[in-house]
Amino acid sequence: MSGEDYIGRANEALDSTYEEPVSLAAFLDRLFERPALASHASKYLLDAIEDAGTRTVIEEGERKDRYRFFDDPHNDGEHAILGNTEVLNKLVDDLRSIAAGRGKDEKIIWLEGPTATGKSELKRCLINGLREYSRTDEGRRYTVEWNVAGAGGSDRTLTYSDDPVADEDDWYESPVQVNPLTVFPQDVRRDLLAALNERLDDHVTLRSEGDLDPFSREAYEFLEEQYRREGVEDLFSAVTSPEHLRVKNFVVDVGDGIGVLHSEDEGSPKERLVGSWMHGMLRELDSRGRKNPQAFSYDGVLSQGNGLLTIVEDAAQHADLLQKLLNVPDEGHVKLDKGIGMDIDTQLIIISNPDLEAQLNQHADREGQDPLKALKRRLDKHEFTYLTNLSLEAELLRRELTNETTVWQADSWEELETWIQEPLTVAVRDSANDVTDVELAPHTLEAAAMYAIVSRLDATDLPGGLDLVDKALLFDRGYLREGDDRIAAEEFDFSDAAADGEGGIPVTFTRDVIADLLHEPQDRHHAELPVERVLMPRDVLNRMAEQLDSAPVFSPTEASEFEERVVPVKNHVFAEQERDVLDAIMRDKRVDESTVEEYVEHVYAWESDEQIENERGEYEEPDPLKMKVFEIEHLGRFAEDNYDGNEPDDAVRSFRTEKIITALNRHAWQSRDETFRVGDVNPKEIPVVQTVLGSHDWADVRRAYEDFDPRQWDNPPSGTETADLKETTIENMRDLFDYSAASAELTSRHVMSQVSYKWD
Repeated sequence: MSGEDYIGRANEALDSTYEEPVSLAAFLDRLFERPALASHASKYLLDAIEDAGTRTVIEEGERKDRYRFFDDPHNDGEHAILGNTEVLNKLVDDLRSIAAGRGKDEKIIWLEGPTATGKSELKRCLINGLREYSRTDEGRRYTVEWNVAGAGGSDRTLTYSDDPVADEDDWYESPVQVNPLTVFPQDVRRDLLAALNERLDDHVTLRSEGDLDPFSREAYEFLEEQYRREGVEDLFSAVTSPEHLRVKNFVVDVGDGIGVLHSEDEGSPKERLVGSWMHGMLRELDSRGRKNPQAFSYDGVLSQGNGLLTIVEDAAQHADLLQKLLNVPDEGHVKLDKGIGMDIDTQLIIISNPDLEAQLNQHADREGQDPLKALKRRLDKHEFTYLTNLSLEAELLRRELTNETTVWQADSWEELETWIQEPLTVAVRDSANDVTDVELAPHTLEAAAMYAIVSRLDATDLPGGLDLVDKALLFDRGYLREGDDRIAAEEFDFSDAAADGEGGIPVTFTRDVIADLLHEPQDRHHAELPVERVLMPRDVLNRMAEQLDSAPVFSPTEASEFEERVVPVKNHVFAEQERDVLDAIMRDKRVDESTVEEYVEHVYAWESDEQIENERGEYEEPDPLKMKVFEIEHLGRFAEDNYDGNEPDDAVRSFRTEKIITALNRHAWQSRDETFRVGDVNPKEIPVVQTVLGSHDWADVRRAYEDFDPRQWDNPPSGTETADLKETTIENMRDLFDYSAASAELTSRHVMSQVSYKWD
């Protein structure tokens, strides 16, 4: 594309964003076609969230519907909020109640939680999402602009200068994005809203209870006075005629419908909330003996957020303001000055770390005499916690180490598991300005993420036989494998009062540990490899455990407890690495999927007393010999003693019925609205068959390779079966699991060093 092409695309983007200003009458015609364009603040926020739709996720072992809005879809997921779906869903439920006026109007939404739990990402996600929604036809946001030049023969303008200006320069927008409907008198507006709500296909009706902002009121009253003096009969039509009033759309952003009070913002409470007077201008502006609202800055957080959203960031730094906000939600009114007030339509959200709660509870022992009791009653608390899903933590950690922003949306756990375990290459620049690629070997991010998750889980409600790694896996995929069966999360009784996610290792600690390791020289046990640098899972786990004591973020008790939890994580990761090596060794010995499908089809026909269509299109009885051979040679579950000729005994019959047919029936039930065919079933969905498709043990290796010796793995003699098998295994690890030559070498060495101890 040429430079002109990019400029053309930019023009198209802006042209589609903005509309030409229209008259008040034309705006009303538009509203009667699409009433939702007049939504009040909380309803507009709710509309923007619901417009993005939902998707299904598994968190804490349960399936939940998640609003895609919080995936930051308009910004390619850059500020997506990972996890905390239940908290976000409850937030939306409260917004729905507030928007509908069902008893929560006076509430201030309070988002609380420790650092690195996604609160700041929520702020950015809200800003991004609302900005982009306001660019769409469904999300247009409107306000008014005024022109008083020439009214009643006056040369007055709304500027801060005595010099007359002309044309477009005479138009001045409401500085607080006032809703165009506030131009109408209350009784007329009430009837107008009733008519619009009749056309609105929504459970949340429109509201507009405020009045014009002081700046617009000044213009309105000036025009009204001028036309009254002239004896004009239809005063409202004259004041709101297209030459004086226009309705224009604006793109929502910080300062235009979104007010954000940052932790470092200073000033008096009045300045931070609504703005400040520009005293030098008061002498120049004629306002009938009082302060002129045109000489007000309107740069306070409520002024900027009027019409949509007000966010107080790091609220503990602005605790003095919270009591000043007490009556804003229910009264919808603030004062610029003793004589000048302003109606506010905004959704208040405050964000804080747990230190704010400590401030709010400083007088709790006084019970009924607590001076902060009224404030606490108005705060609607939503508590963000650390992630408790392995996949989400791996995704977040990957984001922290790279510029990747894509939100993981897998169709199955197997797909998600692949993403969790895959390697990552990071480009590192050293002091000499040279760039080196460092590989985080397969399972390295998984190991770091698992350790962080395990540190956050409550161990007091573990069912018998489970450890914290089991709980982490259960929370992420919704089931555990136990032998041939899958046990769903619903079958485990975890306490609702468990402190899962309330503490633990934050992602920032893990990120910093890995960042330090990326810049360190190659470890000496890796240095003999003439390859790129590699970080292994044990490198990261060991360093994380070592630095717990020296990290100020952890108390001595926490450091000691978390250090003990690294052992089951190491065991889990080793089992994953061992599985990779075994699968790579036995790759050529695996049963192909078509053979498994054939077995499943024969078993189904055997149990249901049906025939099977062969390759020639002829129907025949299921082959008992094929089933027997598969069960003995591939499944390894039975021997010749279990068969009378080819006829199975009770143990085999029970196995076929309980392990194979039950899985097929489950699939048929889940697909009961469709025509069920055995061929529709993926063999991988049958737990017992999963073991056939790729799960092996060292006994299988010993049978397949009689001369193999794992003790020779590091430097096998040339020409031996061990040397040939190692070469094939390394290549298979690279092909199957994306290992590099270096990480495959290191991983296989680590696995073989453990296998050697028990080989004899």
